[in-house]
Amino acid sequence: MNSLERFQPVIILLAVGIGLLIGGVDIIQSGADHFIIPFLMLMLYGLFLLMPLKRVFTSFKKWKFVLTSLVINFLWTPAIAYLIGMLFLSEHPLLWIGFIMLTVTPCTDWYLVFTGIAKGDTVLSTSMLPVNLLLQVILLPIYLHLFFGVEESMGLPLHTIFGSILIIIGIPFALAIFTRRLVKSGGRVAQFFEQANVLFLGVAIAAMFASERTSLIENLDVVLLLLIPLLVFFIINFIAGSTASRFLHFSKSESVSLIIMVLARNSPLALAIAIAAFPDQPLIALSLVIGPIIELPVLGLVSRLLISYK
Repeated sequence: MNSLERFQPVIILLAVGIGLLIGGVDIIQSGADHFIIPFLMLMLYGLFLLMPLKRVFTSFKKWKFVLTSLVINFLWTPAIAYLIGMLFLSEHPLLWIGFIMLTVTPCTDWYLVFTGIAKGDTVLSTSMLPVNLLLQVILLPIYLHLFFGVEESMGLPLHTIFGSILIIIGIPFALAIFTRRLVKSGGRVAQFFEQANVLFLGVAIAAMFASERTSLIENLDVVLLLLIPLLVFFIINFIAGSTASRFLHFSKSESVSLIIMVLARNSPLALAIAIAAFPDQPLIALSLVIGPIIELPVLGLVSRLLISYK
């Protein structure tokens, strides 16, 4: 983990502030949205380039951990997130969709930072990254279809969502594979992205907040609408991860890894998909922009608590 990655949460919060500040300039606000997807795709390219694909198989040696993580993230979490959304956001369907897109996508970047802070098993957590990424890309459109009947309610065919995901994910993935083959292990390109990836994410987030500044200011109630359901989600999943860890007698480092993994969410990926798949529904994107503002302080607090976790 390089020095920039260690400061990723701080960089993200700074990006939020910078985005809101520069978004006050009309010409910047009107053009900022054109930078979001390109920089998110650059970040994803770097993520795929650095991803330890061979370690996917290593992770399966600890099958109890892998199975528990997958069950919580891809069966338990979608079900509980849908129920929380139904309880708190049923009168705000677009925010409900954004809430689901956020909560059903496990994090593939900053969760490693918080795992390291909390003294978790970063090797095990890293080895789960490709599995989590692959499954969330496959399952996200299916969740949206099952929970909301997106095809009927928004006139958006399921294949359109898959197509958007294929572009956002497929192009960076294909380029990363090509780079790996062209230069062993990505060479200097990989070294560059290891340092620069968090900056690309920061630029994308700054662009998001700059482009959505007016919407955010005009919809401050959205922050309050999402605050309670997200906090409820984090509390429930913290209890679920802690209970599963104790029941299955995981080591302290494994327990920490599991808890962080079932809490941290992949807002950058979900946002990229939302912008591509729902370009005419800014409230969905806005809910995904707001998500990290609530999530990052929660992860910071939890990681500190887990240092003394028994």
